[in-house]
Amino acid sequence: MAMSSKKQIGHFSAPLSLDFGGGRVSSRRLELLTAIGRANSISGAAKAVGMTYKGAWEAVDAMNNLAGVPLVAAWQGGRGGGKAELTEAGQRLVDEIVRIAALQTQFFASLNEDIAMGNSFQLLKRIEVKTSARNAFMGIVESVQMSSVNAEVTLRLASGEALYAIITRESVRSLDLVPGKVVYALIKASWVVLTSADDKIKISTRNCLCGLVTHIEEGSVSTEVLLDLGKGVTLAAIITNESHKMLGFAVGSRACALIKESHIILGVD
Repeated sequence: MAMSSKKQIGHFSAPLSLDFGGGRVSSRRLELLTAIGRANSISGAAKAVGMTYKGAWEAVDAMNNLAGVPLVAAWQGGRGGGKAELTEAGQRLVDEIVRIAALQTQFFASLNEDIAMGNSFQLLKRIEVKTSARNAFMGIVESVQMSSVNAEVTLRLASGEALYAIITRESVRSLDLVPGKVVYALIKASWVVLTSADDKIKISTRNCLCGLVTHIEEGSVSTEVLLDLGKGVTLAAIITNESHKMLGFAVGSRACALIKESHIILGVD
């Protein structure tokens, strides 16, 4: 039999989670629910899934509240010890968990088979990333240069610009950074230094991203300046009002953003 030449874009997986009236029950809680059905005991179920007794009780209370109907009926203490049992609704849910999980597995398998759909799913994951940093970029690792303590990671942004980050060797290992890997680069707007594009100055940082000023918003103390780096990539910088007046930025003018390599935080899925 000939082997298929189709290359998978990656292995998709996700923990099973269900929503009840806007509340979410995690895969961890569903494991606890299943264990309660087997052990008829909160303490026994907690041990089975590796939770504390207190944490298991809190999870049961949360599940009952979020579901809108009791999933577990439980009694603490007493001469015979505590007891817990699934309600009719809880048992029905446990019975369906295996079927739901199987459907989920089929869904992610279909993403691996359909390249276009899989790429769209990856894109959805990226745009849902939430961070307090004003600037969040997606980049591809081009190289990793290791030193005795730190490492320099070179990224290529969608705009075509190179971005250099200095992180620890341990971070390189824990993030499993290798050429070709997709990573996120986070940069606080207040860490960005702006300069006019025509300034003939020598700088120590390797990161100099130039673009067009597309938006300026002046506040009581500071000013936000937005640069268009090309190909839909934008960068925000926060500078003082005094610096804004001195540099004379206006919408449509060119400016360059200077960013220290140590001021770039890298993250992965």
